[in-house]
Amino acid sequence: MKRTFLKTIAAAAVSAATVGFSGVAMAADITGAGATFPFPIYAKWAEAYKKETGNGLNYQSIGSSGGIRQIRAKTVAFGASDAPVPGADLDKDGMVQFPAIIGGTVPVFNVEGFGKGELRVTGPVLAEMFMGKIAKWNDPKLAALNPGKTLPDQAITIVHRADGSGTTFNWTDYLSSVSKEWADSVGKGAAVKWPAPTSVGGKGNEGVAANVTRVKGSLGYVEYAYAKKNNIPVLSLQNKNGKYVMPDDTTFAAAAANADWSKAPGMGISLVSQPGDAAYPVVTASFILMYKEPSNKAESVEVLKFFDWAFKNGKQLATDLDYVPLPDKLTGEIRSKVWSQINTK
Repeated sequence: MKRTFLKTIAAAAVSAATVGFSGVAMAADITGAGATFPFPIYAKWAEAYKKETGNGLNYQSIGSSGGIRQIRAKTVAFGASDAPVPGADLDKDGMVQFPAIIGGTVPVFNVEGFGKGELRVTGPVLAEMFMGKIAKWNDPKLAALNPGKTLPDQAITIVHRADGSGTTFNWTDYLSSVSKEWADSVGKGAAVKWPAPTSVGGKGNEGVAANVTRVKGSLGYVEYAYAKKNNIPVLSLQNKNGKYVMPDDTTFAAAAANADWSKAPGMGISLVSQPGDAAYPVVTASFILMYKEPSNKAESVEVLKFFDWAFKNGKQLATDLDYVPLPDKLTGEIRSKVWSQINTK
């Protein structure tokens, strides 16, 4: 199961213009590139959209930084990033930005004898683990959070993204919110200098998932769909209200429930460490970038048709993968306030 999912993701991410998500040769009607975080749901949407309309989508799952580079180079009709582009940069580039889906980033681990949710951790302790200050699984701070559990005298190997990543931005945004030391010494970004002396990088969410599966004693972070589909154990994480919560579409939705999307340019708000007993603390939106004056207007029209279809018809597919579909009120604002800025005529 684990190996099969990773191969499926890798095969679907092939950038050749003749290959679609279903693996069947077809014309690349729509081209996009970027974040691996939303790739599982984009793949599901594309498959269903192809069956219903006959129109295909070729999406390169190459990471948020790669997606921003590709859209700026005008080699794709849309870029995708989990790290929102600042408003000043959007204005400079002549682009618009809008959220497409909401999901969560989760701490995944590989410790023999422990499964999903069987170990608990707080944000500050998690930050110390990623800094390398807590270097073994039987550290007293971890033991205190897990009374009655026999933790192994085993080194912690941190697994992180090797490429520029919106998932990394979301994860380091969270660690910065719960640890002043992390915020001051490492900070947040799509790529950071990882401080833990024992660490290994992986390309894409799929690369991190594969390494955590392979490396005993490892601790990493991935978009939840990659953990769920590969049966990788997830730590139970304490939220801002002091409650230990597990990731799923309901705890992600609880974190996004009170979001004010209008308060930031490009709707680029942070959803980490939101209040609420049920709120999962590491939640993000994944964003789409498009030009206001696209060079290929016909393809841009098809992009908007695709996401319009996904907003209306793809909610259950999103929920099935534990993503959170955007509420109708928000998608209405995207159509009226964002898509109206794109010249497709």
